[in-house]
Amino acid sequence: MSFPGRLASSDGTPSEAEAGEQERDGPGRDGGGGAGPIFGWTWLERPRARRAVWGLLAAEIITVAVFSIVYRPFDLNIYLWGGRSVTHGLRLYQVMADHNWFTYPPFSASLFTPLDAVPQVLVQLAWGLGTIAAIAWAGLVCLRLAGYRPTRTEVAAVTAAGVTLEPMYHTLFLGQVNVFLMVAVLADVWRAARGRPAGIGTGLATAIKLTPAIFIVLFLLSRRIRDAVTAVATLGACIGIGFLVDPSASWMYWSKLFYDTRRVNVPYISNQSVYSAFVRVMGGAGHVGGWFLVIPLILGAAGLVVAATLARRGDWLAAAAVTGCTGLLVSPISWTHHWVWILPALIVALRGGPGARIGAAAGYALFVLAPMWWTPHPGAGGTGQFGVHGLLTPIANCFMIAGLVFLGYMAGQVFIITSRAGPADPVTAAARMLACRGSSLREPSMFATWAACPPATAAGRPPTGCCAATTCRN
Repeated sequence: MSFPGRLASSDGTPSEAEAGEQERDGPGRDGGGGAGPIFGWTWLERPRARRAVWGLLAAEIITVAVFSIVYRPFDLNIYLWGGRSVTHGLRLYQVMADHNWFTYPPFSASLFTPLDAVPQVLVQLAWGLGTIAAIAWAGLVCLRLAGYRPTRTEVAAVTAAGVTLEPMYHTLFLGQVNVFLMVAVLADVWRAARGRPAGIGTGLATAIKLTPAIFIVLFLLSRRIRDAVTAVATLGACIGIGFLVDPSASWMYWSKLFYDTRRVNVPYISNQSVYSAFVRVMGGAGHVGGWFLVIPLILGAAGLVVAATLARRGDWLAAAAVTGCTGLLVSPISWTHHWVWILPALIVALRGGPGARIGAAAGYALFVLAPMWWTPHPGAGGTGQFGVHGLLTPIANCFMIAGLVFLGYMAGQVFIITSRAGPADPVTAAARMLACRGSSLREPSMFATWAACPPATAAGRPPTGCCAATTCRN
């Protein structure tokens, strides 16, 4: 896979990052071209702002490094315990570690077995710093998918802001794996957006933690059958490795445990899925009957239709954000630290118009403050988790509600734009990208490509899928 952050232009001229991030000029200046500042943030070009961005990111890195050395992250400790236990038969799923069950497939546990030979403090340090690097890489890929050519300072700004999101700093606090899984999926999305074979990253992520399986369905619905087959084959190979390493534990997991939610505390406030909201409001899982299955089926179908439509029209960033959000909504377990897909979702909103950017600002504030933790819940001296309690109820389910709002907004955008633009252009997204390459035109954007960009004409207007700052900016 080619690294998406290469900033030098195709004719060999140095990128702005390589030239000391000098002030940019030309058609991209207003953000209408890929060479312009991301989201039109010209303030990032000021020396004082650049120093502030790098200073904040350095402070975050130092904080994470010190924290990783002095504190033993809870979930990472369970991962390492699973790595030590995977070769001991059913012990992996019959013995609790730190009063919690290991809930991932045996293949996931086997990945941590070699780390048993490494001092745990070094593993913790590498895990924390690696998570920040993964956030940076995810931000870079998302910006490139959004049509920008970000400088190092812009990537640093997105990274520093990303670390302040609750799903990210909660992931760092627990030593969770979520950001790495998002990176594996985004690697496939990046390849798919460029018309290249994909699927290995998604299959591997699904073998580690089942929730990324929804991206396999995205590949199917977006008519990338080979990528879906590759992902399934990769998943099957990893499951096979799990059976080779620990056949008894693998049989137990895949025959009984992978669908069992009783081993986790579903009503806990950190669970921001639709199912957990119903469990809390209705007073326990026993009050949620089989009728509930209709709700995730409808949400899943609607979200995947929207995502597949976006993908077929070349907007893979929005497709990935919608798919990730849909997976979080339909899964019975979506802890707050699973909501790392807020990063692509915010970038999708920020590239839009003023209204979308106001929504992005509100979403950023919500996911930084994470007000569900302010409500009474077990472990915080209160027991007011069940039932309806006025404004406390939407606050207690705020991530889930934000996900529904984002999904509804994207569905509305797809409906409006496709009704204006008509059937999808048969020209592939990759061909449209090539038609724009080498000019001041930016990569396809959902908010401009479908509705505002005219087809190619003798007057020299951009071809379908391109968006020039002078003609298609809205």
